[in-house]
Amino acid sequence: MQRAIFCDFDGTITEAEVFVALMRHFAPEAAARVLPEIYAQRLTLRDGLPQVLGTIPSRHWPELEDFVRDTALRPGLVGLLAHAKKAGIPFIVVTGGFTRMAEIVLAPYRQEIYAIHGLEVDGTGEWLRVFSPWQDDHELVAKAAVIAHYHPEDAVCIGDSITDLRVARQCPLVCARDRLAEYLREEGRTFLPFDDLRDVSAALAQRGWWQEVVHAQ
Repeated sequence: MQRAIFCDFDGTITEAEVFVALMRHFAPEAAARVLPEIYAQRLTLRDGLPQVLGTIPSRHWPELEDFVRDTALRPGLVGLLAHAKKAGIPFIVVTGGFTRMAEIVLAPYRQEIYAIHGLEVDGTGEWLRVFSPWQDDHELVAKAAVIAHYHPEDAVCIGDSITDLRVARQCPLVCARDRLAEYLREEGRTFLPFDDLRDVSAALAQRGWWQEVVHAQ
């Protein structure tokens, strides 16, 4: 794979942090206790998220799916997908939230998306149990492991929050907004800021991603 785009879902493709909103709605006490510890990097995502999600009864899963169905998308997604498709660059969604939720919201665009990776859920017990094929000692969805799986020659990572921080430290090119941008500024790391996905398309165009790849075909 020559080039690939790895894009976060919650708060990046979506206008709001749907996964966070979901946790605060269905597990308010655990979310209020655990999420600030995760954001402050005192608690890992691998240790923290199960403490929240594991308090949600499995019988509520259909309600969780309904919760995301009318999620608003950040402007520019259609154009970004079109550019990537024309240039032959795989667009891969890597979410720190539920794979299923991303699949529901992105169903109209699924043919333009190469793959969706995220949290899986086991609802066979009384309480939700979450896992993923990509977990490591720090994250349930280690996004750097997803990139390593595809081993592209060049990659751009697009994200907005704590679930994108570790991969942003390793990715050759990073587009960041909101909390992720704050983390990277504090660490003195270079990134491309964006408000919506039209900014990402324009930034990649300026760096020759669309034109160069098209000409190489």
